[in-house]
Amino acid sequence: MTSSSASLQQFFQPPRISSRRIRRPLSQSPGAAANSPTRKAVEDATERLEPRVEEREGGYWVLKEKFRPGINPQEKVKLEKDPMTLAFEDGLRQLAATPFEEIEESKSGKIDLDVRLKWLGLFHRRKHQYGRFMMRLKLPNGVTTSEQTRYLAGVIETYGTEGCADVTTRQNWQIRGVRLPDVPSILDGLAAVGLTSLQSGMDNVRNPVGNPLAGIDPFEIVDTRPYTSLLSAYVTANSKGNLSVTNLPRKWNVCVVGSHELYEHPHINDLAYIPANKNGRFGFNLLVGGFFSPKRCAEAVPLDAWVPAIGVVPVCKAVLEAYRDLGSRSNRQKTRMMWLIDELGLEKFRSEIENRMPQGKLERASPEELVEKQWERREYLGVHPQKQPGLSFVGLHVPVGRLQAADMFDLARIADAYGSGEIRLTVEQNIIIPNVENSRLGALLEEPLLKERFSPEPSILMKGLVACTGSQFCGQAIIETKVRALRVTEEVEQRVAMGRPVRMHWTGCPNSCGQIQVADIGFMGCLTRNAEGKICEGVDVYLGGRIGIDSHLGELYMKAVPCDDLAPVVAEILIEKFGAVPRVREDDDDVLAAAGMS
Repeated sequence: MTSSSASLQQFFQPPRISSRRIRRPLSQSPGAAANSPTRKAVEDATERLEPRVEEREGGYWVLKEKFRPGINPQEKVKLEKDPMTLAFEDGLRQLAATPFEEIEESKSGKIDLDVRLKWLGLFHRRKHQYGRFMMRLKLPNGVTTSEQTRYLAGVIETYGTEGCADVTTRQNWQIRGVRLPDVPSILDGLAAVGLTSLQSGMDNVRNPVGNPLAGIDPFEIVDTRPYTSLLSAYVTANSKGNLSVTNLPRKWNVCVVGSHELYEHPHINDLAYIPANKNGRFGFNLLVGGFFSPKRCAEAVPLDAWVPAIGVVPVCKAVLEAYRDLGSRSNRQKTRMMWLIDELGLEKFRSEIENRMPQGKLERASPEELVEKQWERREYLGVHPQKQPGLSFVGLHVPVGRLQAADMFDLARIADAYGSGEIRLTVEQNIIIPNVENSRLGALLEEPLLKERFSPEPSILMKGLVACTGSQFCGQAIIETKVRALRVTEEVEQRVAMGRPVRMHWTGCPNSCGQIQVADIGFMGCLTRNAEGKICEGVDVYLGGRIGIDSHLGELYMKAVPCDDLAPVVAEILIEKFGAVPRVREDDDDVLAAAGMS
């Protein structure tokens, strides 16, 4: 986004903290009432609001010496060597040129492989694919092109059965099977097609999410693509690396809402922009603090703040810097931004953002939010008319988000042949082909890829199925998810008939990458015992997650169900809670016949 670089220059300067942050009470002279509770409270508050990090030569941000006692292991890794040196000081090329065994011989080398490379979007799959990496990209708003898709397909094709790609729950691409010696050339290729993997892992800002129908939706509130692109350009300094936001206490998510359906899931983001008018100006109200973790899940809360459209990047910068400066860096399970909000209180947190705004001011929220409260959520899978006359978009179901190289080559061809060469990704791990001429729809729907793999009209339970990576590739996953999710769903569909969609999400571990808390039914991997007392893979079952204007996180319903016993349990839940009707199956006919009742 070279066109945005000039407008972003002002945001790459060190923060100017307003002098209003620390005030001495007028009624006290220096040294007066030193032991009074009021004075002590002021001193404690002043110390708590002292930034915990400082900028060093080269633009790197480092935790101050006085705040280092009790920090978590990841913070120690960043102190030993800033991970961004791998990108900025040619460390990656040196690492890639070093034999893998030689890297493994040193403690620092192992940490480079398993931790620091995540700042460059590279995740070593030591447990299940030793020597192989998953590479996560930056894809603001989930918009990609046929050229980019072909390039990624070409990369994973070279790795044979080890290579594949996933659509993620943040509208993003992840490719698998990558070997370290190939990374420098892969990164060069990414840059050539306008992609980057920089700052996509660990304590960085994740992919900015927006409306998957941005610019083509007849009912959209605002086109989110310019805003998500600006946010991504700021976060990565136009894919060159923005050192001012690479040392956050933990990962951080952002989205811009442009749909009445809230396809963007704002309530689970650290910062969400909700369209709202104020005094005749268009802008956004802000939600803050939504997140998932093994120990706690929290919905975002209103900040009581509104920014005009031009303030989207400045307020993002202010929120990030407040979190960077003040966030806890001790217990890793208590370092997400909501913990800081809880500690300071929402109003004090808001004032810290305000102090970091360019003019030291942040307007209160507007009552004129533009999201319709009674809007009925629309389906984007299938064929739908665009706002542009004569054009339609086609939503394709990608089973649990998994693609092979051949699938991606075919998608790229289809996007060129029938559309404008553009492909959209969704947070439900599906794909949209926009800008299809209505006269070409019939031919598109007859394509083998749509007939055999990525149906525009999947079954009612399959269309809402989401699954994380699972133990096939992820070392943290307790259970296999993707294949099992498909198999269990197929079996459940044989047991019951549904009259409405039910969203089912799978996650392999408590990190909840599969976002089971927003699903109607969620499955979180665990280990349990089967009827014979043997340890086996199982799930904790969650119910009641809702998305949209009445969003709500699901709650634990049933613990430790063996996966082999899950299908009848799910069928019963669907009957009791979601109005499903039991199907008469062949084995039921056999039982009735044996009892003389057929």
